[in-house]
Amino acid sequence: MYKEGDEVQDDCGSREEWTLLFWTSLAVIVPVIITLWCSAQRSKRKTHMKDFFRKSKHGWHYTDLFNKPTYCCVCSQHILQGAFCDCCGVCADEQCLRRADRSLTCKEIMAPSSPGGAMEHRWVRGNVPLASYCAVCKQQCGTQPKLCDFRCVWCQATVHDDCMDSLPDADQCDLGEFHSLIIPPHYLYRVNKLRRRHPDEYSKVFDLSELTPSKALQLCTLLPPGSVRVLVCGGDGTVGWVLDAIDTMKLKGQDQFMPRVTILPLGTGNDLSNTLGWGAGYAGEIPVEQVLRNVLDAEVVKMDRWKVQVASKGLYFRKPKVLSMNNYFSVGPDALMALSFHTHREKTPSFFSSRIINKAVYFLYGTKDCLVQECKDLDKKIELELDGERVALPSLEGIIVCNIGYWGGGCRLWEGMGDEPCPPTRLDDGLLEVVGVFGSFHCAQIQVKLANPVRLGQAHTVRLVLKSSKMPMQVDGEPWAQGPCTITITHKTQALMLYHSSEQTDDDDDESSASETESPTPHDSPRPAGPASARA
Repeated sequence: MYKEGDEVQDDCGSREEWTLLFWTSLAVIVPVIITLWCSAQRSKRKTHMKDFFRKSKHGWHYTDLFNKPTYCCVCSQHILQGAFCDCCGVCADEQCLRRADRSLTCKEIMAPSSPGGAMEHRWVRGNVPLASYCAVCKQQCGTQPKLCDFRCVWCQATVHDDCMDSLPDADQCDLGEFHSLIIPPHYLYRVNKLRRRHPDEYSKVFDLSELTPSKALQLCTLLPPGSVRVLVCGGDGTVGWVLDAIDTMKLKGQDQFMPRVTILPLGTGNDLSNTLGWGAGYAGEIPVEQVLRNVLDAEVVKMDRWKVQVASKGLYFRKPKVLSMNNYFSVGPDALMALSFHTHREKTPSFFSSRIINKAVYFLYGTKDCLVQECKDLDKKIELELDGERVALPSLEGIIVCNIGYWGGGCRLWEGMGDEPCPPTRLDDGLLEVVGVFGSFHCAQIQVKLANPVRLGQAHTVRLVLKSSKMPMQVDGEPWAQGPCTITITHKTQALMLYHSSEQTDDDDDESSASETESPTPHDSPRPAGPASARA
């Protein structure tokens, strides 16, 4: 028999379930709402600040969290969230940002010299680098948990607050250790005043998100010939972008002002960086100061650049597609992986922000192609000519034309495992190395040194004729799908690059450890013989 007590108990149980459901939902929904609100406010704040930063003379960069103890240069309070100027090093929290912009002037990169002709220090108070020492008393600076001590934004010298009055009056700024990498503001001011057009066009820092490299590289024409070094922070595609801009200088007759180019590898593959001795990737493991020292010690080498002409079949009245090549051209499975990666990165660029994720995605596409084999029977669809001579092709799925020693994110493709003697690769010999692969699985075996590619030969001119179907192609990681066509690769020009010798160490090892390092064999070193190997 149903009792009234049971009914009350059921009501209590039901009420408890609803109460639990309510609080559970609240615990889930409220954090989501708060997160969305904070995200919207942050986006709104950044949009508002972007307009403010654009009008400022400082090079402000906003950050949600400083990575070390930082103090506001206006109110002297400890800050976590705010902005810093990457030009002069001034830091400010959000509340003091506008006041800092008005009261704290940024360093001038173009200014007249002092009456005596010497350059004075430009001091900024607080937030001095860790492990810096006072120029007067030689004791460590910046050890107190507050805004204290001074740093010169040009020579990077640091001085205690109490030692500032003891600094000799005759002490002038010599631009510090990296003086040969810094353009003195008085020099730029004097030379720029001699120009009849746009006398103040170099008074700001160049922003490559708004200007092309060609505009920035015109600064080279104001400096002594052969004195400029350009450090490209990015992947091989970014390097090609800069080298194309340097080619425009040649077209203007500015060959004598051409800069020497070096690389800080931030891309995914970084094969050109590897070839020139700058490593497979940079993640902050080497201090920036050491990177600059390596640039100063690097040697100048010449690197061949190539012109890739793609003439589509049947489109005789359309100009051929012309591309510049520094690393390699390929048709087949590795180009297919690059094309798939590029397509998905265009759709969701935020997902491809990590080098590890990018390589994992490449691996997945390669695994997929091992099963599908979209590029099979390539040898029946394509003809290959090396210096005008037809080459008989085995049963291949891909052809790779290389200018540099590395391919596929760190694999020495031409030399392979070294089980067969072969002519060495060089950057300046005007020759291309042509190899074939049997598929994605073969590419993977080559990368882990379990197999060698099919060496098809070396040539000054390479011609490929795609007779039928559509195939994936790439030049230096820039992929596309191509129908029947004729591809002609010819020598274009040479670029001046900086080579970091494997005998140099990033930690300044002592002479004994340096003597134990084996010198590179001729085919391992891209340095050409003769005068081109002279010091920068």
